Amino acid sequence: MLQPMDFVDERGTPYPTVSGFFKTFNEEMRSLYLLSFLLTADQDKAEQCLVSAMGECVEGIGVFTDWARSFTRGAVLKRAIQMIMPRPEHPDYVSFISPRGSAMPAENDPFATILLLDPFERFVFVISILEGQSDEECANLLRCTRRDVMIARVLALKRQSSTDALAAEIL
Repeated sequence: MLQPMDFVDERGTPYPTVSGFFKTFNEEMRSLYLLSFLLTADQDKAEQCLVSAMGECVEGIGVFTDWARSFTRGAVLKRAIQMIMPRPEHPDYVSFISPRGSAMPAENDPFATILLLDPFERFVFVISILEGQSDEECANLLRCTRRDVMIARVLALKRQSSTDALAAEIL
């Protein structure tokens, strides 16, 4: 005679818990802070952005566990965009070769050239190049056109290379 069997689901929950999100934040804290700092270019704003993103993630319980890492990074991106509100400059007024500002990057700060970019260029650079988002995804996040994203990325790369060349000449 067959006996009824109890099945135990050993897969666990496919959704993260609050402690799961805190664990993800804890494991990714340095990376998330760096992302926040590169976007905001300000330590205080970066901390505010990170705390705010953490709150959004706790409220957003219900996303699959496998997506928790990308969800947290997306929350940081969204919060930084809300804080800084980067907007593209009109392309007719933009010089394609001159770097912004007169400040030279500190030789011991590998992120200085990124932080010297104007906010929109910095966001495009970080989102499209460092985070690997497509032009379309970047444009959707920043609420602009793909053309704006492409122009800003080219400007950011040119400004970085011209800043690097200028620094090499001086040093």
